[in-house]
Amino acid sequence: MIVLGCNGFTRVSEIFAEHFGAVGTERHYLLGHDAGASLLVDGELVAAVEEERLNRHKKTSDFPVNAVKWCLEHAGLQFSDIDLVAVPWDFSAEVLDGMLLDITSTSVSPTAKLGLISGIGELFTGAVSHEAILADFAERTGYTPDPDKVVFVPHHLAHAMTGYYMAGMKDAAFLVSDGRAERFSSLTGEIRDGRVRVFDASTIGAHHSIGLLFSAVTRYLGFVPNNDEYKVMGLSGYAEPPSPNPFLEHIVELHEDGRYTFCRPLETDDPRSFDPLFQQYFGPAQDALEYKARVAAAAQEMLTVVTSHQLRALESRTDLDHVLFEGGVALNCLNNTPLFESSRFDDMYVGFGASDTGIAIGAAVHAWVGHSDSAGRKKLAPSVTPYLGPEYDDATVEQTLREFSDRVVWRRLSDDEVVAEVAELLTEKVVIGWYEGRIEHGPRALGHRSILANPWFPDIKDFINTKVKHREPFRPFAPLVLESDAPKVFEMGRKTRSPYMTFVFPVRPEFREVIPGATHVDGTSRVQTITDQDTPRLAALLRRFTALTDIPCLINTSFNVAGEPIVCTPADALNCFLGTEIDHLMLGNCLVTKVEAF
Repeated sequence: MIVLGCNGFTRVSEIFAEHFGAVGTERHYLLGHDAGASLLVDGELVAAVEEERLNRHKKTSDFPVNAVKWCLEHAGLQFSDIDLVAVPWDFSAEVLDGMLLDITSTSVSPTAKLGLISGIGELFTGAVSHEAILADFAERTGYTPDPDKVVFVPHHLAHAMTGYYMAGMKDAAFLVSDGRAERFSSLTGEIRDGRVRVFDASTIGAHHSIGLLFSAVTRYLGFVPNNDEYKVMGLSGYAEPPSPNPFLEHIVELHEDGRYTFCRPLETDDPRSFDPLFQQYFGPAQDALEYKARVAAAAQEMLTVVTSHQLRALESRTDLDHVLFEGGVALNCLNNTPLFESSRFDDMYVGFGASDTGIAIGAAVHAWVGHSDSAGRKKLAPSVTPYLGPEYDDATVEQTLREFSDRVVWRRLSDDEVVAEVAELLTEKVVIGWYEGRIEHGPRALGHRSILANPWFPDIKDFINTKVKHREPFRPFAPLVLESDAPKVFEMGRKTRSPYMTFVFPVRPEFREVIPGATHVDGTSRVQTITDQDTPRLAALLRRFTALTDIPCLINTSFNVAGEPIVCTPADALNCFLGTEIDHLMLGNCLVTKVEAF
């Protein structure tokens, strides 16, 4: 069985800009963002890529025409070979009725209600209804799918199935939390033998979304909501949360069954509706780091308290020992470690596709599970890698290098020479672009499209932030470490691995002066553990670097600059290399240096 997963809408950003006041990049961050496609062949995930990697528009919500075509081309398939198309949204007629009921029951003015109803009507008929999605698919691809072979998967169930598949399809409880899905923002439940059971009493409506509240804080602090929440997370390390915490005293109220509400519902027609409350409890908005850090620390503590409240309720409802945490809120890795450590679960899985980057995968899995027999599913124990996107052969790399020959010089190295020479370079204060194999899936570079540096230099993070990434100086960097060495360097608690940078751990005191460039101001690091099996050449590089320096980690950050997607093609990598102060580029097996360096 061949299943194509597909997330993205041609007109949705236009509709949000026209009817909901979403301007600039924000128009991509409300619905359908992280557009992409995936391909499952007889239950095996053979390809997946975000549309932004190909069309070069960060967080794009556009229909993923390039991603769809690449997935099929990679597998040598035609549209006619597809058995099912899976869409990670289900805007049914019943969902529309519920959305309209939500609007009519709010306390906003009649004029505002009519405006919202008009906007929702245009959104439904022009972009997200079943009929609109089918028409969009046909218009953008030239292929009209059989409506009976299109599976519309509720958004949060797609999230849950993403985690279920990536964690090995073991029975597990789940917590899904994000900004909003069709109508809701969070739910909990179980997956047993592929069958999903939602604990309805724990469902949270969109008007009380902890994800949207955190996004409101993100906007209030001057960042882009639904994109820059990680900046708020990073800022929170520069302050202690105020006591009492205004969010927990005045804004959020916890209830039974893991539910929670706000002092008043979020207003979908006014994204700044909570700004007066923030100013009331934190004082007038300021641009000072101290002020922003205090608000960020309070928001971070609030997030941990709320999600812990949800997880405790989930613990009481299930006898399963493993939990999946999915949705955009799960990318808050600073929250994930205390959330797991305070739980009774044996393990918590937060994957590389936890945000909407993964829902095209989860929708395909949901459709496959629903259309295959139990015996067939049990034969498959998926071993999922994040390296699912395009790769480029040596001939393409060298042809691209020739096109840039007036600006770069290069040498082709053997695999052993790559490891030896790059490790030697990294003993100095240099920044290296590292490019190999298939591009990783998800929002974080995991060693195939990375920027590497030596964490022993305390000021290396300042250099990378200002001269390379062109971003705020308070932003921390992740260390990559061999999985076998991780407990020696970090206080891992009950976790044994963190391959996707989804958990944060304290750096052991004796290593804080060894890796200051990868240690945040609060003494923690967002860790990526690696193995020879997952990333053999990167693991060999780290092992060689450690032998030369006695430093067990390397800084790993995404190969891009602020506002740009992670590089995909060799040309993307060369353009980023030439537009920044990266010292060297390891492009496949070609060691590249800028002409002006000679």
